[in-house]
Amino acid sequence: MIESAIVWLLHLIAAPEVGLTSVFLISFISATLLPLGSEPAVFAVIKANPSLFWAVIAVATVGNTLGGVVDYWMGYRAKQAFAKERETRWFGWLARYGAKTMLLAWLPGIGDPLCTLAGWLKLPFWPSVAYMAIGKCARYLTMTILLLYVPDGTWHWIGTLLS
Repeated sequence: MIESAIVWLLHLIAAPEVGLTSVFLISFISATLLPLGSEPAVFAVIKANPSLFWAVIAVATVGNTLGGVVDYWMGYRAKQAFAKERETRWFGWLARYGAKTMLLAWLPGIGDPLCTLAGWLKLPFWPSVAYMAIGKCARYLTMTILLLYVPDGTWHWIGTLLS
């Protein structure tokens, strides 16, 4: 039952007619606190249709940034609901450097919690979103360009190993 659901989901995500939609959804979900990487989906769609390079990068950046906005909002609401007014010293550097710290929102493992902490600390919303978008776009560009330099034969060899 679960296997067939996973196969269905993977088929849906891989469908070329919904490639950009899939990239958006995967990028959005991966930017929340759920553990999911969006780079493989971005690379797969670009590899399948290189003419969509900039469209895929833009859609992934928007989806991932909006996911970061959800993290920001969760942190903001959590502080309103649970926090006292004093800030913890562990996050003082985040408050000190402000919205510019959102350039680090692309980092695996810590980027998404950083977005949540930005909301918790009530960093300025629009500058935080702008820096998130810059950092996330830079990540997608870097990862995709690096992956495009890997020869096709390597991907075929990896595919045969996995099947």
